[in-house]
Amino acid sequence: MTMIKDAIYTAPFLQEMLETTSNLYRLGWDERNGGNISYLLHEYEVLPYLNVDVIKRIVPMNFDASVLAGRYFIVTGSGRYFKNVKKDPANNLGLIRISADGKSYEILWGFEDGGVATSELPTHLMNHMKRLSVDKNHRVIMHCHATHLLAMTFTHSLREEDFTKTLWEMCTECLVVFPEGVGVIPWIVPGTNEIGEATAEKMEAVRLVLWPHHGIFGAGTTMDETFGLIETAEKAAQVYTIVCAQGGKQQTITDQQLQDLADAFKVVPRSGILHG
Repeated sequence: MTMIKDAIYTAPFLQEMLETTSNLYRLGWDERNGGNISYLLHEYEVLPYLNVDVIKRIVPMNFDASVLAGRYFIVTGSGRYFKNVKKDPANNLGLIRISADGKSYEILWGFEDGGVATSELPTHLMNHMKRLSVDKNHRVIMHCHATHLLAMTFTHSLREEDFTKTLWEMCTECLVVFPEGVGVIPWIVPGTNEIGEATAEKMEAVRLVLWPHHGIFGAGTTMDETFGLIETAEKAAQVYTIVCAQGGKQQTITDQQLQDLADAFKVVPRSGILHG
């Protein structure tokens, strides 16, 4: 098959990555080289734009991703700045395939200057594996340093039920968007298998996991859904910050109102949060 030179630049999945990384940087959620994204691709999405028989490099991994053997991902690079992705995608992004034994990944496109996938790749892959086990339509893992959510982890109870309840109360749409609530893990050194395992354990039941004093991890079936999920939680955290600055709540959405909302939109709130 004759490939049009640079055809991949017209691929919808690449365009989504360019727009999303640009928006995350614009919002201040991915400063410097903070944050990372991985997007699970179907082979039929890749084939029109890339000769998948040509492997540029093979990079070993320190954990077993054999469950994802043969799967394709487009990912952000290690140490790369989101502000540079749109103007230089070939150096800052990579399209990879997990090897047959799950112990390495093959770079098929990108990372032209010798770069590699984000240092959080093991965490991403662990969470792709977990989300796929509960949602066959899962596609995206997104990590960023959403400002107000990050700030809340210093001032608010980190008990998951408490954090979830506060976010639900700040914006009416929150309960509808993430009725399962948010997960919270302890502070753990990033880039380690330990943080990946702890996050994946939470991801079995939720799509948002807070990393206290660091950022947030989100999962979804599309790039828009995942970005919108984080965006909604971050807006609620921003409202919470403003409410606190204005002297605290004088009134709020009641538990009964939240339950009425759940009934109207046919979602099931996480148990143990609403009472009465």
